[in-house]
Amino acid sequence: MPQWLEVIVRTLVAVVVLFALTKLLGKRQISQLSLFEYITGISIGSITAYISLDVDTDWYLGIIALAVWSFVSFGIEFLQIKSKKARDLIDGKGTILIKDGKILEDNLKKEKLTNEELLEQLRKKNIFLAAQVEFAIMEPSGEINALLKNEYLPITPSHLGIKVSPESESQNIIMDGEIMDEALAAAGLSREWLNTELEKFGVSSDNVFVGQVDSYGQFNVDLYDDKLKVPQPQEKASLLAQLKKCEADLEMFALSSDNKKVKVMYGDCSMQLQQVIDQIRPILSQ
Repeated sequence: MPQWLEVIVRTLVAVVVLFALTKLLGKRQISQLSLFEYITGISIGSITAYISLDVDTDWYLGIIALAVWSFVSFGIEFLQIKSKKARDLIDGKGTILIKDGKILEDNLKKEKLTNEELLEQLRKKNIFLAAQVEFAIMEPSGEINALLKNEYLPITPSHLGIKVSPESESQNIIMDGEIMDEALAAAGLSREWLNTELEKFGVSSDNVFVGQVDSYGQFNVDLYDDKLKVPQPQEKASLLAQLKKCEADLEMFALSSDNKKVKVMYGDCSMQLQQVIDQIRPILSQ
């Protein structure tokens, strides 16, 4: 066999074996790596290159080395799952870098981290002042996570005492011009509804690159032709306007009525509807 052909064959075999072993080891190998997983990744990559190019040695020895490394890595992961002590020994523990807005310099030195690198990682999380951080920790994977102090946390509906319903995932109902019937059914919609929505945009499904519907039934499209502008859906804005009109009508009825009971009833309904509008305005204004 010519040497160039042997290199091609060995490379293809190495790729297939490496793919199979990576699938066996799981997704952690392609996410945040622990120290041992980092070493394993480098070693497996080096062995794969050896299998591909070192034609003077038997290729099956490299396959055996790959299998051994993968078996050891699989065993280590199994041990980590079963034992916390093993996790602490292999992965290590998190290191606190900031506490009560105070940077812990000794811990920075322990992790070989400069203050500039720490501030850079905080900026990636939209935190520009270390004094605003209640707690920051470097995870065993090397990632830095931070918790802001209460006064700097963004306001959420729970802070305002507002209960909101859970939001379901959006559905991709058109992909590459093809209608996804399964996603359409998951959203509780039909092709008739979709055709009506497409008519509002003045396009056919063949012209749609991506079509999505959110949990509120709002349909959005991205067309193949980026220069072609489509009208933005106005259902939410229309609903908000109708609610405002109803609230104004109730208030007008209350002002125009001479009956005290009717005046109070319409006035209360107007106030309650205004409270509802205030609660859902952020959603309808998106």
